[in-house]
Amino acid sequence: MKRKFIIDTDTASDDAVALIMAANHPKIQIEAITVVAGNVSLKQGLQNAMYTLKLCETTPPPPVYAGISRPLLRKPKTADHVHGKDGMSDIGLNLSGFVPEKEHAVQTILEKINQFQNEVTLVCLAPLTNIAVALLLDKTITNKVKECIIMGGVGQGRGNVTPLSEYNFWSDPEAAKIVFESGMPIKMVGWDISREYAVFDNDDANALRRINTPLANFAVDIQKVLIEYAQEASKLKGFDLPDPIAMAIALDETVAIETKEAFVSILTNDDDSRGQSVMDYTGASLNKPNATVVQKVDRKKFLQMLYSALSKRSTLPNSNEYSNHSAS
Repeated sequence: MKRKFIIDTDTASDDAVALIMAANHPKIQIEAITVVAGNVSLKQGLQNAMYTLKLCETTPPPPVYAGISRPLLRKPKTADHVHGKDGMSDIGLNLSGFVPEKEHAVQTILEKINQFQNEVTLVCLAPLTNIAVALLLDKTITNKVKECIIMGGVGQGRGNVTPLSEYNFWSDPEAAKIVFESGMPIKMVGWDISREYAVFDNDDANALRRINTPLANFAVDIQKVLIEYAQEASKLKGFDLPDPIAMAIALDETVAIETKEAFVSILTNDDDSRGQSVMDYTGASLNKPNATVVQKVDRKKFLQMLYSALSKRSTLPNSNEYSNHSAS
């Protein structure tokens, strides 16, 4: 029996690769892809998600739902300086013309979790606005989710928006606070994991290209803006893929080879600590752990999963044609 996934995304370049990994996995049934504002606007995130799924040629394609268009209390702040104005590095993709499902993403999350109690893996690759609102509307889903994998925060080390904070939690810290205080069975994959285990330098990127499929070339090409940002701002040797490595852990828990239980609190201040994930690994706060935090990952296993997902051949004949592929 296939495992049931709901994937919540603000689809930009790394989210797209994560979606490919899930869509091409033989043992996963994607019940819904729910989109929220974050890296890009809600409207753009929807187009990016549906374009990516069209390239995967899954039949039928997973349903995509529009969610919330801004953070709960904060002004929206996209990450176009990281992923490009269209979230996919502005390489000329035809990211228009797709129509999502009519039902709202939050309503879909509630319906699916209640329909498939203790069967749904919730994979969160974005600011947690959709998930927080779902919890506010129906707190009982806390005990009905099989697991909740969250790419966000920092388990150890520095942030990527402020010295302390990672973008997803920084973007909507109030939502992240609601989710972490909800009691859901959370597994947190912080940006530190991506920085350590999911950086792709020129040799790694060329290895992906040697897979020689449209999906593989697409996965590298849409990192063009991220490459420049990661090397200059984050001092990485190449682009990193935080959402795909979180997806790998969701697909196969053995990818995470070391975890720690921790009480994670999310700060909602208006300084550099906005959205900081404060990690209590020792019990100093006297609070019971509310998350399992990934500490180390099997990079080789992650790469094997990524290569497998990108090896699926599309009917598109070469890597150049996808940029002109009709979105209608």
